[in-house]
Parts: sequence; structure tokens; C-alpha cells
Amino acid sequence: MTDTIAAIATGMMNSGIGIVRVSGPESLIIVDRIFSGDLTGAESHRIYYGHIKKKDEIIDEVLLLIMKSPKSYTTEDVVEIHCHGGILVTRDILDTVLSAGARLAEPGEFTKRAFLNGRIDLTEAESVMDLISAKSEFARKSSILHLSGALYQKISELKGVILEKNAYIEAALDDPEHYDLNGFPEELKQTVMRVQSEIRELMHTFESGRRMTEGIRTVITGRPNVGKSSLLNFLLHEDRAIVTEIPGTTRDTLEETIELDGLLLRMVDTAGIRSASDPVEEIGVDRARSEWENADLILLLLDGSVELTEEDRQLIRETEGKQTILLATKSDLPAIADLSGLSVLPFSVKTGEGKKELVDRIKNLFFDGKLQNADTLMITNLRQKNLLTRAGSALSRVLESLDNGLPEDFYTIDLMDAYSALSILIGEEVTDDLVDEVFSKFCMGK
Repeated sequence: MTDTIAAIATGMMNSGIGIVRVSGPESLIIVDRIFSGDLTGAESHRIYYGHIKKKDEIIDEVLLLIMKSPKSYTTEDVVEIHCHGGILVTRDILDTVLSAGARLAEPGEFTKRAFLNGRIDLTEAESVMDLISAKSEFARKSSILHLSGALYQKISELKGVILEKNAYIEAALDDPEHYDLNGFPEELKQTVMRVQSEIRELMHTFESGRRMTEGIRTVITGRPNVGKSSLLNFLLHEDRAIVTEIPGTTRDTLEETIELDGLLLRMVDTAGIRSASDPVEEIGVDRARSEWENADLILLLLDGSVELTEEDRQLIRETEGKQTILLATKSDLPAIADLSGLSVLPFSVKTGEGKKELVDRIKNLFFDGKLQNADTLMITNLRQKNLLTRAGSALSRVLESLDNGLPEDFYTIDLMDAYSALSILIGEEVTDDLVDEVFSKFCMGK
């Protein structure tokens, strides 16, 4: 925390502007060593024009954004060097900053310093990475809600209720003359049940939140030439997968992320399932079957324009018990396949028939027919969900103690365990290992 760190804050690609971020107690001193202008007496939140130099050689024409402590992202002195966005020039400026005395930042170290310096809590820090990696409008809005401190506020309220009840018990045990515990167990029971209910509501949002932000892993399967790759191309609105009339064209899995009417689907196109003599195709078929095990949803395609084959029937049997939607493809052609007794959705990539019905069916399977609003506070992080589970379990033990009429000091042990779990969730009680684990997942320069 006493070092001054630096990293490239923009993507490593040619672009209009590149940004090298510097943070730490010597930020201005270090940048002043390589800047053509004079930063002595530079004001905070001002932009300065000049050149970055290596000895007497000009590297680039730049704008410097100065943000002095504590009014910066990290709460430290921060200097952002805005340069032309070529990869070479941005790297040269970073190397020059490092040569002038800064240290290369670790992944996520800027946000880590913001957390350690108290500017943001751990849930807000995690939401920064969620915002960067958001693949849908829902994920973006949900990350912004967390970044605004909504989850921190909710958890802090629950912690406050627990701490108040625990403090009363402690006071009553220390000073029974002035604190009366008569009737308190029933009052505590009602409070614990209410807090536990609110924790349970947050936990119940996890699966829906995860699927809305990470996407539903959806495997497209079926025998060769039933339209698997055509379906993927149709939903992507581009020719991503090769489509031919030759069976076995797709040899390996192909993954793409698709946003479909608010749904985020991580689509996996697989090789056609059949008995293959070609060893390469056989590997593809094996991989296709293995994808079923990790899938949230299987789209099993059946060619409705021809009779069902034994391979079709075998696939229907194999996917029974899994979250599967049967699609009768090529519905724009005369229907020949006998699909009686099967819950099948007619679909055509030529006419678009079945697209809306497919979306509705997925919503019914995973979201009770209705997508959550991004303004609803949801848990999308497994770490947070596990800590809520721990807090809920501790409160269940409090209720057990109350039902069994145990002494009051038994309540305090489990109340404080719940309090501790919630404190860890928002980062008020954390170990170095946890902090390192959370921020190691961040990108460089953030």
C-alpha cells in the first residue's frame, strides 16, 4: 500500500485513446519526472497538456488527468496519462513510468486499494468486475445496482438488527437488575424469523440471477442434418456455423453467447449423434454427449419433414429426465414425422415459426414464466450465496435453542456467527487470502 503502482487501464488493442493509470503516494512525483510540463503545484481534478519523454526523446503527446487524495478511485493520488491508443505507444509510456519509480500493478490492485482504503465495500468491488464482464443489459443494470451499494445497505440493516438483539442479551447477562429478559425469547424469535426470511429471499434469487447474468448453458443436439447449425446461425443472425447437406459437417463443439428477448443463452452446437466410423467424428459425438452433463438446457432437434429414425428415438430416451425441449425443425416443409405423444415445438429457421414459443418455454422452465427486473436486488455471486447460507444456518440454531429453552448465552454464540458471516460478505471481516482471491480475478489495470 506504500508503493506507487501503474498499469494500462484500456484494452490491449489499437484504439483512439489509451490510458496508463498511476496510483500511490509518489504518483505526481514519478509522472513529473517524465512529463514535459511542470506539475509542481498542479491542482486536483484538472487536465494538463504536454509530452511524455524518455530522456530527451518524445514518446507521445498526452493529456494528464490529476486526481489528488482522497478524491480518487483508490483514495490515493492518481494520475491518468491519456495518450494515443496504439499498443506500442501505450506500452512504451507504461515502461517509462515504471522506469521512473512505479511498480507494475497486480490484477485488480487499483480496486483492491479502493476497498482496503474504505472507499467501497467488497460487494461493490465484486460488482466492478461483474460490470466489466456483463454480457447482457440485465447483467449491466444488476451490476450497477450492486455498485451503488444496494446490497451493502441491505446486509448492513440485517447486521444492525442482529447486533441490537445480541447487545441486549449481553447487557442483561452483565446487569440483570436493569435489563429484563422476561418475554424476550419470544421477541427474539420473531426478530430472528424475520431476518432469516429476508436472507432466504436473497438466497432464492441466486439461481435466477446467475442465469440472467452468466447465461443458461444450452446444448443443441440431435442426429446429423436436423438443423442444429442452422438454428445457431438463425439465433445469432449470422453464419457462424458451417451448414451443408453432408452429414457429420460439425465435428467439434462450437460455443456462442446469444441474448434472446432478455434471455442470455450460452449456446453450444454439437456434432450430430450417430454411429460414426470416422474416428474424428466419433470424438465429436462423444464430446456432444458429455456436454449434456454440464447443460442447464438441452434443445433436442428432430427433423419433422421425415420419419423419425431409431437414432431419434434413442436420443429422446437418453435425454429423458434432463431439462429438455424437443424442437421439430423444418416446419416450413410438409410434416411427415409421427410426433404424437411427444411435447414438441414446431420450428423453422426459414419462417421464424416457433421462436417466440421457444423463448416463452425457456422462461417457464427457469423463471416461472417471467424474467426478473434488473432493479430487483439479486445475488449473482456464489461467495455471497454461501455466506448467506452460513448466516441462515446460524439463525436456525438460534431458533432451535429458543425452542429448547436453552440459556441466553447460547443465543449469543449463533447470533454472532450469523453477524460474522454477513460481515465477511460485505468485507468488514476478511482475511488476506480472501481479499487476494477476490481481486486475482480482476483484469489488469482495474
